[in-house]
Amino acid sequence: QVQVVESGGGSVQAGGALKLSCVVSGYTGSTNCLGWFRRAPGKEREAVAAIYSGGETTTYADSVKGRFTISQDNANYTVYLQMNSLKPEDTAMYYCAAAVVGPCDEGSDYWGKGTLVTISS
Repeated sequence: QVQVVESGGGSVQAGGALKLSCVVSGYTGSTNCLGWFRRAPGKEREAVAAIYSGGETTTYADSVKGRFTISQDNANYTVYLQMNSLKPEDTAMYYCAAAVVGPCDEGSDYWGKGTLVTISS
């Protein structure tokens, strides 16, 4: 069985930083994409960032571009999200997902249960 577990969430003030981690276990194959999503209170879940096989291609939502950086540990199926210059609007439950073949979207194959990020002003 495949498990996806996020960690690193917490409560920080605006302008601060957090680094989220996601570990995918129980899967020995390759993935086309590892990505981060978030769902803020009262809003739909949205894609935040994604990194594709080999780490050569990354994508970001316009709202986080220039502030967040996605990276991966190729040896251990681990993906990170470094979040800098955090804003109250970044408050959300952050989810990690893995797509075996397709892109990182709502059709991703494996999902974590989320880690909560709360930004105060």
